[in-house]
Amino acid sequence: MELLAALTLGLIGSFHCIGMCGPIAIALPLTHSNWISKILGASIYNIGRAFTYGLMGIFFGLLGKGFKLAGLQQWVSIVMGVIMIISVLFPVVLRNRAQLDGLINKLVSRLKKAFSNLFKNHSYYSLFLIGLLNGFLPCGLVYMAIAGAVATGEVLNGAMYMVVFGLGTLPVMLSVSLIGNLISTRFRNRIRKFIPVFIVIIGILFILRGMNLGVKYISPKLNKTNNTEMKMMH
Repeated sequence: MELLAALTLGLIGSFHCIGMCGPIAIALPLTHSNWISKILGASIYNIGRAFTYGLMGIFFGLLGKGFKLAGLQQWVSIVMGVIMIISVLFPVVLRNRAQLDGLINKLVSRLKKAFSNLFKNHSYYSLFLIGLLNGFLPCGLVYMAIAGAVATGEVLNGAMYMVVFGLGTLPVMLSVSLIGNLISTRFRNRIRKFIPVFIVIIGILFILRGMNLGVKYISPKLNKTNNTEMKMMH
């Protein structure tokens, strides 16, 4: 259920990613003569992004593991769900969208200038590094995915959650890298309207998960083995 949520968040959220990462994806040095090499290069760039997300997942999964060992996993899941819902209902940061887009464009522009050598280099290694650095760009959807990684309460699960989220963005971002901004703004805006709805749904699922209702897949009983072992050690 967690990985399915991560994959769907990546798939739907990738239409938002076009505005954020699209300029970088279009500017990739994909000057190879055949389409197979171009597809491989664009895929390596996106794998670089997923790799960064995986590193984030390890860190935040470890943080979630700490909460789990402290017996706070249920509360963490509920809090992460509430944060997701609040971010949609009270989007204070997104009130001035024009200003935000301007900041994003400036950030992308500076990133391209700072790593101009990578864009001049046509090697697969450079494409991987561009994707790796691209993964660190500030993004609201990534923050939502991070909240999910924390709620997993496990290092491996957190890493897998973030990697699957990154792979979910692959189809759209790969298309942008190869064909340019093919998807119309009108279509993107229609899809983006569903993103807040889906984030609320994920938030509700995390809240239900934390409530420990004993409902299979949605709110399963959490394993209390770790807590029992810790008590026996004392």
